[in-house]
Amino acid sequence: MDLTLSPAEEEFRDTLRAWIADHHPGREPDGDEASFTFRRDWQRALNERGWAGLTWPTEYGGAGATQIEQAILFEEFARARAPQLANVLGLTMGGPTVIAHGTDEQKERFLAPILSADEIWCQGFSEPESGSDLASLKTKAVLDGDAYVVTGQKVWTTYAHHSKWCMLLARTNPDAPKHRGLTYFLLDMEQDGVEVRPLVQITGEAEFNELFIDGARIPVENVVGGVDNGWRVAITTLMHERAGLAFALQARVQVALSELADELKGTKDPLIRQRFAQVAIEAQVLRLLAYRGLTSAAKGGEPGPEGSLGKWLWADLNQALTTLGLDARGPAGQLVDDVWTYRFLRARANSIEGGTTEILKNIVAERVLGLPRA
Repeated sequence: MDLTLSPAEEEFRDTLRAWIADHHPGREPDGDEASFTFRRDWQRALNERGWAGLTWPTEYGGAGATQIEQAILFEEFARARAPQLANVLGLTMGGPTVIAHGTDEQKERFLAPILSADEIWCQGFSEPESGSDLASLKTKAVLDGDAYVVTGQKVWTTYAHHSKWCMLLARTNPDAPKHRGLTYFLLDMEQDGVEVRPLVQITGEAEFNELFIDGARIPVENVVGGVDNGWRVAITTLMHERAGLAFALQARVQVALSELADELKGTKDPLIRQRFAQVAIEAQVLRLLAYRGLTSAAKGGEPGPEGSLGKWLWADLNQALTTLGLDARGPAGQLVDDVWTYRFLRARANSIEGGTTEILKNIVAERVLGLPRA
């Protein structure tokens, strides 16, 4: 693995850095609606430059860039404290899944509005009793003429309150083995039979949601990858989630680590210094692991199960980093409006969202190391 940038990659980095400096929208406003509008405008500016779907093929509105260039974009965004994009799940998961498994008609219909953030996407996989064991989900879809009628409940549905489309996994064949009776749908959220209830987190935000589906209809043309083939399609979504988001998140760890280093300059507390050194070492390990994953994906064309390792280690590292940041603040860490207090509280979800750490360990053990199933 060569971490030296080629002349073309250096040119891309410099061009990107200059563009961000000229177009950076400033500090993100408070409030859910204001923040969402701010992020949508930022994504549209990026899309006008042709960089929203950086690694998407050019025929689908992307730039056809390499995985390394995508990594450069993530790192430059983190370095510049640029805002997150509004349609992050559509860009990193939904779009790549439609590109890999969708029909020509689906690609024509869905991809462009993802890039422009005109239509926001969410992911309807986890259920109240089917989070860690996704294949045990109970949401059912029954064919009725030219559409499927869907009934069930989803939970931890990030950005559902802003979304037009949901990547929905539902059971279409109750008699088949649990992994083989699932179908991957694109659910229109703007219809009767779909109710979104925000879940207020410990930070006071409502980023996650419950999703109640009672008789919603999905036309047969919104099946992705074929009926009863949903598990295979869902794995594509999950691999892109853990590989793509993990790299972006580790880049933000580097920024937070740098901020903490500035705050700790001159500290003589030996325990704080030792803890910071350990976190700094692990952050570099995570960065190198992320690049290794990109190299593997570039060779194979698709992210592999190794992405689960990066997500697992990021969750542990970010929780350790934010705990250290809080401890280093002393009494100020108890203030609700302190940045490290917020980061500490938000990090509690890291080991749950995007796959629990326990399940990720099983994936790494079985699919990366080849160990026998427990």
